[in-house]
Amino acid sequence: MEFKDYYAALGVAPDADDKTIKKAFRKLAHQYHPDMNKDAGAEDKFKEVAEAYEVLHNTEKRAEYDELRTMRSRRQQSGSHQQTSGFNTGGGQENYQESDIDFADFFNSMFGGARGRQTNQGGFHNSNHAKGRDLEIEWPINLEDTLADTSKRIEYAIPDYDNYGQPHDVKKSLNIKIPAGTRDGERIRIKGQGAPGIGNAPSGDLYLHIRLIPHPLFDIEGHNLIIAVPLAPWEAILGTKVTLPTLTGKINLTIPPNSQAGQRLRIKGKGLIGKLEQGDLIAAIKIVTPKTATEDEKKLWTQLAEKTNFNPRTEWSN
Repeated sequence: MEFKDYYAALGVAPDADDKTIKKAFRKLAHQYHPDMNKDAGAEDKFKEVAEAYEVLHNTEKRAEYDELRTMRSRRQQSGSHQQTSGFNTGGGQENYQESDIDFADFFNSMFGGARGRQTNQGGFHNSNHAKGRDLEIEWPINLEDTLADTSKRIEYAIPDYDNYGQPHDVKKSLNIKIPAGTRDGERIRIKGQGAPGIGNAPSGDLYLHIRLIPHPLFDIEGHNLIIAVPLAPWEAILGTKVTLPTLTGKINLTIPPNSQAGQRLRIKGKGLIGKLEQGDLIAAIKIVTPKTATEDEKKLWTQLAEKTNFNPRTEWSN
């Protein structure tokens, strides 16, 4: 597997802080999310930035990735790429750079890889009859896929042996039902869809570990969804109506006068599906000031500053 530069995928520097990484991801995810961009290749690009964010926003995953990235850079500078031979899925021989093999191991440990992870369940009892190995794969799905029973297609590879005992992969695809209310980290078992057994022994099982792809607009808090609602200062003071996106469409939200930054407005039943009830959508108010101002606007702000008695730092005088 060819090495992937996750920093380049998000367009951030290797020393970028988590806030910068999250901001870059949200911008790109909003641009390429399948619900917002129907262009060819947009979904693949969205998966690429989601994969990069999944690694870089996690402290442990990022540290491991950075170590691998540094090691690869040193090998390139020294010009000492080592070549290692291996077998491709067709049984032919192929050369890989050592750094690519290192990244393949990293990717498999993070995401399960195309082959998945073979568990020790169903181990060999004898050489003639043995249940096939179980396979475990991390399966990324969108938040929208959890709102109702959904059928999605999954493709994976099963490790097998030919008549000469040589290892090879058998590609397989299944339509999998995702129950409504499926949560991040859940494990779905598909019986008999793992590696084939030996002799008349049954095949192993396939275990799917659900991983919810981060959404460009919503954060998750239990079964609730959190969305930041940017308001201009005058909108917060005077009140306004905004069109608010949800997972199922857009709604109108009334912002009451004198709303404060950080204040939360709850919209019932617009969150994720739970086992007993549906969560809510929580609109968190964020007050945003203009980045620039014309001379006329500055005069108006000055007039307001001169006429108001408001002091945002009264607590400091206590």
